[in-house]
Amino acid sequence: MWPSAETLRSIKEASESVASTRRPWRVFLDLSGFSIPSSTTEATTRLAHNLTYFLSNYCILLLLIFLLTLFRHPLSLLLFLILFAAWYFLYFARDDLPFALLPLALATLVALFATAVWLNLLLSAAVGAIVVFLHAALRTTDELVGDDQESPYGPMLGVGDSPAAGAYVPV
Repeated sequence: MWPSAETLRSIKEASESVASTRRPWRVFLDLSGFSIPSSTTEATTRLAHNLTYFLSNYCILLLLIFLLTLFRHPLSLLLFLILFAAWYFLYFARDDLPFALLPLALATLVALFATAVWLNLLLSAAVGAIVVFLHAALRTTDELVGDDQESPYGPMLGVGDSPAAGAYVPV
């Protein structure tokens, strides 16, 4: 039972869509782009911008951290790689409303508790959250290029010489 050409085409389009939102790793890991924020406001602005700008990179990083914690459990690692593939092909690669959400969620929960790796998941989520938080807070946003809609503040920020939306104007 081979997949149809339409199924393969939709998988390819979904893969390209995911890959297009991922930022280059050399930009993500560029050490010259890191500095300590001067204020809490600057840190929160960096957090908001970097979390939206590098979202795909952060998701991949969290997944890798989780998979690294499973190396001591090869059977669990194999099971979760199969589950990740199932999630991708049955949920994320489809444009229509997939009916596989509930069975996939249940299968994932059963796998977490049956393989006793839920503690690994919690540990990797905590470590991953710390890594993502530190990267997002310390990564400067000056040289990051993105259009206005990618900004965490959306169209509120002005573009070019135009004032920001909601700016004070003389009456």
